[in-house]
Amino acid sequence: MGAGLQTTVSSLQTVFYIVLVVLGILGNTTVIVVIGKSVMMDRSVPHNSNIIIINMAVSNLMVSVMRNILLVMSDLGIQLFLSKERCQFLMGVWVWLRSVNVWSTFYLSVFHLQTLRRVAPSVGNLQASRGVPKALLLNLLSIWLVNLLYSIPAHIFSTNGNANSTETLMLISSTTRPLLGCVWNFPSSYSGLAYATTSMVIHETLPIVLMTGTNLSSLYTLYTYGRTRSSVQDAPVVKRVPAERRAAKVRQRNGLTDINRSVAGLCKFPFLVFQVILILVLLFIVCWGTSVTSVNYFNYNRGTSSEFLLVIARFANIIFIALSPAVLAVGHRGLRSCIKSSLTY
Repeated sequence: MGAGLQTTVSSLQTVFYIVLVVLGILGNTTVIVVIGKSVMMDRSVPHNSNIIIINMAVSNLMVSVMRNILLVMSDLGIQLFLSKERCQFLMGVWVWLRSVNVWSTFYLSVFHLQTLRRVAPSVGNLQASRGVPKALLLNLLSIWLVNLLYSIPAHIFSTNGNANSTETLMLISSTTRPLLGCVWNFPSSYSGLAYATTSMVIHETLPIVLMTGTNLSSLYTLYTYGRTRSSVQDAPVVKRVPAERRAAKVRQRNGLTDINRSVAGLCKFPFLVFQVILILVLLFIVCWGTSVTSVNYFNYNRGTSSEFLLVIARFANIIFIALSPAVLAVGHRGLRSCIKSSLTY
C-alpha cells in the first residue's frame, strides 16, 4: 500500500512549483523575522495575534523545508532512496507538520472571531493581559503535541520502496507520489482505508467545516457591527438634563463611554487586519478543500482523471504556503515597511 500516485510532471509545472516553493520559503521567513522582532522589542503590549501568525508561518516554513524542497529535488531528476528507518521518520514528520499547519490556521480564525466579539476590556484587564500570554502559548503547544500523536501511525506504517513503487492510497498530509522511495505499508487494504477515512473525517473535513463556520460568524459580526455603528452615527442628538451630563462626565473620567467601549473593542486592531485574516482563512479553505476533494476522489473513486486531480492537489497544497505571506503583508504595517524598504534598495 502507498500514499499517492506516480504522476508525470511537465517542465512548466516544475518551474511553477519551484517558484511557489521559493516564494513560500522567503515569504514565511520574512514573516517570522519581521513580526518576531516586533514581539521581542515591544513586550509592554500584548502580541497574541502576532504570536499566532508566527506559529502559522513557522509551520508553513517547516513544511516547505522538510517536504516541498524534496519534491523539487525529485522533479529535477534527483533520485534518492532512503532506508526504512529514515522513511518512517520523514513520513511521520510530513504528517505532523501538515496537521499542525491545518490546526494553526484554524486557531487563527478562532482567535479572530473572539477578538471581533470581544467588548473592550477594562483598564485593569488591560494591565493584566500584558506580558507573556501563557494560556495562548499553552494552546499552541497543545496543537503541536496532539498532532504529534496523530502522526504516530504514519511513522509505524511507513517503509522504503524502490524506483518502481506506485501507490494505491494517499493521505493529504503526506505526499502525492512516492518520494525518496518512501511508501505506506498498511497490514491490509481495509486498515489502510480505515486510517484514510478517519483522517479524512477528523483531520481533513472537520477543519474545513469549522473554519467555514468561524468565517461566516466573523462576517456576520462585522455586518452587525457596521449596522450598529451607522445607526449610532445617524441617531438624532438629544439634549441631556444636568443629571445626565454629570453621569456622562463621570463615565468619561473613568474611561470610555458605553458606546465608545463597544467601538474600541472592535477597533482595537485595524479594520483592514480583520479583512486580511478573513481572506487568509478563506484562501486556506479553498486550497485545502481542493486538495481534500482531489485526493479522496482518487482514494475512493479513481477513474481517468485521477492523475490530473492529484496534480491539482499538489499545487493546492503549496499555493496557501506561498501566498499567505503576501496576504498578511497587506494588513501588517511592519511587513509592508520591510517589503517597501527591500524594493527601494
